Amino acid sequence: MSTISNIIINNALFGIVISLIAYEIGVLLYRKTNLPIFNPLLIAIILVIGFLLVFHISFKTYNDGARFINLFLAPSTVVLAVPLYKQIDRLKENAIPIFVGIICGSGGGIISILLLSHFVGLDKKMIASLMAKSVTTPIAISVTAELHGLVPVTVLAVITTGIIGAIIQPFITKIFRIKNKIAVGLCLGTSSHAVGTTKALEIGETEGAMSSLAIGVNGIITVILAPIIFSIGMAIFAII
Repeated sequence: MSTISNIIINNALFGIVISLIAYEIGVLLYRKTNLPIFNPLLIAIILVIGFLLVFHISFKTYNDGARFINLFLAPSTVVLAVPLYKQIDRLKENAIPIFVGIICGSGGGIISILLLSHFVGLDKKMIASLMAKSVTTPIAISVTAELHGLVPVTVLAVITTGIIGAIIQPFITKIFRIKNKIAVGLCLGTSSHAVGTTKALEIGETEGAMSSLAIGVNGIITVILAPIIFSIGMAIFAII
């Protein structure tokens, strides 16, 4: 590899630029096709991995710059409060069913991943790593650290969950004939966090607002319930 190539690759901006270019290609491809399978984040991941493999660039070299993108994760989540504020009247009118729906969705998601993980034979550390798969990455990482799980597995699970949720959402709402805008938004935010919320915002302002609300509430509920449910589950599994 030439000296110029080494200078470019080892530059701190290299990882950031590659990530942004890959994501923009994903956005362009999605706009051209309008197919859920071409989720911009999914396309970006595939392109970045392919680029690193083809040019034999180590992940460490790429991540020296790309890791700075993580600094924007928390602020970007806070920004999602804007569409929620615009729909504050609708939130007040439907407060009880909205919060009950989020609580049920959050609790159900945690319990289901615990049972399914045990059913397929995953060990305690792997189960701990998947408990917070449906919340934003910063929250998921903190929950996993508390449960002594594997953070890399958690990050992968969070990304995968978000992408799958955004992809299958149109099919789920069509199959079950879900037309209520609030329900669609809550579903995406509770199950697929920020990635699902981008899809919700694409569908409509109400869906985006409800999805934004679901992210925050689901995060709080997961922080509280995940350790409790995990401890109870491990105790029961040890007995049976």
